Amino acid sequence: MEFTLSAKTSEYAAKLQAFMDKEVFPAEAIYEHQRAELKAAGKPHGLPAVVEELKVKARAQGLWNLFLPHSHDPHHGLSVTEYATLAEITGWSPELAPEAINCAAPDTGNMELLDMFATDEQKKMWLEPLLDGRIRSGFAMTEPDVASSDARNIKTSIVKDGGDYVINGTKWWTTGAMDERCQLLIVMGKTNPDAEAHNQQSMVLVPINTPGVKVVRNLLVFGYEDQHGHAEVSFTNVRVPIANLLGPEGEGFALAQARLGPGRIHHCMRAIGMAERALSLMIKRSMARETFGKALVQQGVIQEWIAQARIDIEQARLLVLKAAWMIDTVGAKGARKEIAAIKVAVPQMAERIIDHAIQAHGGAGVCQDTPLASMYAGIRTLRIVDGPDEVHIRDIARLEIKPYLS
Repeated sequence: MEFTLSAKTSEYAAKLQAFMDKEVFPAEAIYEHQRAELKAAGKPHGLPAVVEELKVKARAQGLWNLFLPHSHDPHHGLSVTEYATLAEITGWSPELAPEAINCAAPDTGNMELLDMFATDEQKKMWLEPLLDGRIRSGFAMTEPDVASSDARNIKTSIVKDGGDYVINGTKWWTTGAMDERCQLLIVMGKTNPDAEAHNQQSMVLVPINTPGVKVVRNLLVFGYEDQHGHAEVSFTNVRVPIANLLGPEGEGFALAQARLGPGRIHHCMRAIGMAERALSLMIKRSMARETFGKALVQQGVIQEWIAQARIDIEQARLLVLKAAWMIDTVGAKGARKEIAAIKVAVPQMAERIIDHAIQAHGGAGVCQDTPLASMYAGIRTLRIVDGPDEVHIRDIARLEIKPYLS
C-alpha cells in the first residue's frame, strides 16, 4: 500500500484547497443568507445563487467531476484512493464544496451507476446532464414500512406489463428529490419475487415527472431542512418503458453494492474533513476563552480532547485510505470488510470530535453561529445512512468468523 500523493493528486489538492480558502469559506455566510431569503419566499429547496457562481468558478479551474475515474469532462482519471484526499478537503464545508465541484451525493453514486451500467442511450439522456451539472437526481431504495438495512425486505414492486414496467410502492429518505432541479429517480424494487433472495431486485430509471410519481413530503434531519431535501415518494401504477431498466434484471442488489462501496469512501473522507474543521474550531475557541484564571486551551480536559482527536483522525484516515486502495486493486467486493469497518469507525470518530468541539464552545456550539450543530446532525445521521452501524458490525464479525468454520 502506497498513500503518497501523486503529482496529479497533489496539484488538484493544492488547487482545491486554494478554491476553498478563496471562494468556498467566504461564500458560506452568503449561502445562509440566500437560503433564509428563499425560505421566506416559500422556496425552502430553491438553490442559492452563490452555488451556481461557485460551480462556474470551480469548473473553470478544472475542479469538476473529480470523483469519477473514467470521467472525460475533464479527463481526470483519478483513482478512488486519489479522490479520497480531495473528498476530505470538501468535508470542511459539506453543504457547499461537494456541489460546487459536482461531487455531491446522491448524484455521485448515481453517476457511477450510470457510468458502469447504463446503455449509451441512457447515458446520453441522464449521465451527460448530470456530469454537466444541469440536473440533479435521487436514489429511491429505503422504504418506511420495512427495515431497509436488509435490502431483501424491499416491497416496492416492479412488474413487467407488455413493453413497460409498472411500479407500485413507497420510498423515503430519497435525498435530492425535493430539489427543483431533480429530474431523475433511480428506483430499486422487486421484479423477480420468486428468485433467490439476492436476485429479486432490479433498478429502473424513473423521470420524476412520470404520472403516478408523487413527492409526498420533505423529511427534516434533527429539525434541519436541507436544501436538496430528503423526500417521501409514492409510486402508484407508474409506467416506464422496459428500456429504462438499469443493468440486467434481477441484479439490483449487485448494482447497489457497486454504488455504495465507493460512496462510503466519499462519505467517510468528507466526515474526516468535518472532524478536522471541528478540531480546528475547538482549538481556536479554547485559545480565545479563559476559565479559572487561565486559557481554556490550558485545561487538562481540553488538551486531552485535542490530543485524542488528532490520534483518532489519523487512525481513521489510514483505515479509509486502505479501503480505497483495496477498491482500486481488488474491487468493492474484495474490500467488503474494510468498507464496513470505515462506515462504523469514521462517523463515530467524527461525532465524538464534533461533540467535544460543541462542548468547548458552550452555547455557541449549539446555535447557528458556528457550523458545529449542523455538522453534528449530519454526522449522526451518517451512522444510519448507507447501512446502520449494527449491520456493518454484523458483516465484519461474520467475515472474521468465516475462516474458522471451514
